[in-house]
Amino acid sequence: MSSSIWPLIGACALVTAAIKGVGPFALGGRDLPPRLTGVVVLLAPALLAALVVTQALADGTDLAVGADTAGVAASGVALWRGASILVVVGVAAAVTAGLRLAL
Repeated sequence: MSSSIWPLIGACALVTAAIKGVGPFALGGRDLPPRLTGVVVLLAPALLAALVVTQALADGTDLAVGADTAGVAASGVALWRGASILVVVGVAAAVTAGLRLAL
C-alpha cells in the first residue's frame, strides 16, 4: 500500500465517527420517532440483501453468473424449504465447491 492511502483511511475513520456521533447528539437521549424507527429497522435486511446480491453476481466490474451464484441460489432454496442454518451453509458450500470442481 502506498503511503498516500493512510491519510484517506484516517479521514474516513474520522468522518465515520462524526456521523455516528451526530445521532445521539441530535436526539439528546430521546427515542426515535416511530416512523423513523420503522425505517431504521428495515435498513439492516436491505443492506444484507444488497451485499449478498453484489457478492453473488459481481465479477470485477461486470455482472456474471457462476458457481457462487448457484451456491447462493441453492442455499436460498434450502432455507425456503425450512432447513437449519448449518444445513443451508453446507448446501451453499457443497454446490459452490462442486461446480468449481466441475468447471
